[in-house]
Amino acid sequence: MTHPLIPQLIDLATPLAQDLGLEIVEALFQTNRRPPVLRVYIRNPIRDTSLDDCERMSRALEAQLDAKDIILDTYVLEISSPGITQDLSTDREFISFKGFGVIVQTSEPYQGQQEWRGKLIRRDESGVYLNLKGRAFAIPRQLVSRVKLDDGG
Repeated sequence: MTHPLIPQLIDLATPLAQDLGLEIVEALFQTNRRPPVLRVYIRNPIRDTSLDDCERMSRALEAQLDAKDIILDTYVLEISSPGITQDLSTDREFISFKGFGVIVQTSEPYQGQQEWRGKLIRRDESGVYLNLKGRAFAIPRQLVSRVKLDDGG
């Protein structure tokens, strides 16, 4: 379950990231840890996300969080990149990684295959859409068991 502060934290972090030329991929607030951990995943849409990108975002977000007093207790702020092996699950991730190479795995064979590699076009209620060698291809969503970024694509 998403922590109730996450929408407010994303609203605060998104313009900061944009000012730094970055995008927010996801935010998690792990309150089951002591101290709690606020983990924000960012990506650089132009090049590989660097340690410098994470440090700049950390400084900017930390200053705003301190100024706004959104989180009243002690917490740890972690800024990181989602990494290349990340599974895509949220609408935000499917939007953020449009055009990226992905691997789609199906629960049963679809048109003779259980794994598809292509460039992500989009996901909607009915399917996951890939660009396969210049052609749009739809995989029925009810058959999709996993979508992950493809480090080879």
